Amino acid sequence: MFEDKVLVCKDCGAEFTFTAGEQEFYAEKGLKNEPTRCKACRQARKNAARGPRVMYDAVCSECGASFKCKFEPRKDIPVYCDSCYAARRNG
Repeated sequence: MFEDKVLVCKDCGAEFTFTAGEQEFYAEKGLKNEPTRCKACRQARKNAARGPRVMYDAVCSECGASFKCKFEPRKDIPVYCDSCYAARRNG
């Protein structure tokens, strides 16, 4: 029923594919308009709307490695780098 369509981004002019699966999703959700921006331009627009993300310096409570995180670390709660967090989670 649905077939892939090649569309042109209204921001950058690049061609992108509006897949049959995406079209089916749009139809299920009752969305009538096709996308007008490619994925990269949609993401850039979202990021611009929400403003720059603040990243905080942190030190892993397990291995002592320095890393950046999305929240401001507190001294009373341990924080873990990605590797240590994954090890503890799978532990």
